[in-house]
Amino acid sequence: MKKLWIALAALAVLPACASKRYTPTVPDALAVGTPQTVFSATTRERDADGYFRFDRSHEVQYLELTVSVPPTHRPGELRFGGRTPDATTEFTMAGRHAFASQQDFLARLNRHLAGRAASESEVVVFVHGFNYTQSEAAFRSAQMAQDMNLAGAMMIYSWPSRGRALGYAYDIDSMMFARDGLEQLLRVVSSSRARRVVVVAHSLGSALTMETLRQIEIRQPGWSRRNLAGVVLISPDIDVELFRKQVAAIRDLPQPFVIFASPKDRALNISGRIRGTADRQRLGSIGNTGDLAGLPIEVIDTSAFVEEAESSHFVVASSPALIAMLNDAEVLSTGVAPEDPTLVEILTGTVQPRNQAVRAGPPQRTGAD
Repeated sequence: MKKLWIALAALAVLPACASKRYTPTVPDALAVGTPQTVFSATTRERDADGYFRFDRSHEVQYLELTVSVPPTHRPGELRFGGRTPDATTEFTMAGRHAFASQQDFLARLNRHLAGRAASESEVVVFVHGFNYTQSEAAFRSAQMAQDMNLAGAMMIYSWPSRGRALGYAYDIDSMMFARDGLEQLLRVVSSSRARRVVVVAHSLGSALTMETLRQIEIRQPGWSRRNLAGVVLISPDIDVELFRKQVAAIRDLPQPFVIFASPKDRALNISGRIRGTADRQRLGSIGNTGDLAGLPIEVIDTSAFVEEAESSHFVVASSPALIAMLNDAEVLSTGVAPEDPTLVEILTGTVQPRNQAVRAGPPQRTGAD
């Protein structure tokens, strides 16, 4: 028991787990910041004050959020305040609009997508992980959209995480509770005018995504492959053996199917100890990819970027060097392998799976500066 509490205490101070209990709406933030539109579907219960916190709701509610990205923002950073945010240096909530119905949301999403080039007619659904508030999920998705130049519609599925470092058990139950809501969202978004729908899930959100795809396939085999243009799991908090069982149930995975992982992921090492499975690999910290042999997936090892990233549990979004490399086809072709894709290519579904692991690393210099 003592070891468990030590692990929980360590988890509480991980930089990726910053949590803010209250986030005001500051429309004037847009006078100094860059706006990012983030659509949201949530199964959080709405409080009397209008905010969505951690209680569970059986109803999926849809919102449009406007996030102000500060002028001082640098790739990989996520700074946001509490009750009195500084819009010049922090991500700030500048607008919130709750849709009266699912139909109203879908109509607004279609207007948002109307007139866009084919390459931009996409919806990226971000499924957040453990210890997230709704506002933090919106800020993180806005940061990724900004840093990775994602031009389509950004959407978060905000499931009822407790938003506390010591709320892991509550979050596991909430993750399972939230499966039907995520299925509803994916079906609604796939009925929009978007040419592509891509799911990007982080940490415990990856477990939620896999469970949701599994239940969809039980009800309607082949739906996921027909309607999703790709799945990206970032630091997935899933037991490897369980993942293989989920894949077997899904059978025909959406393509491309990409996993970003690192054996240096401290949060997942703690997760394994909390669960009593420290001797087993979590999917997001997998070292021996032979355990995934034969699966139509691609595993990208981000270990080379852990030290300079703000979070070893979210290297893809918090490492400036990796963000730059994933955005730069030329750097990727010289730094990893000629055929490796940019993240934009992954998200737009133009990458064919190679069923192999790739170790990402900084580009090698071929000549003098």
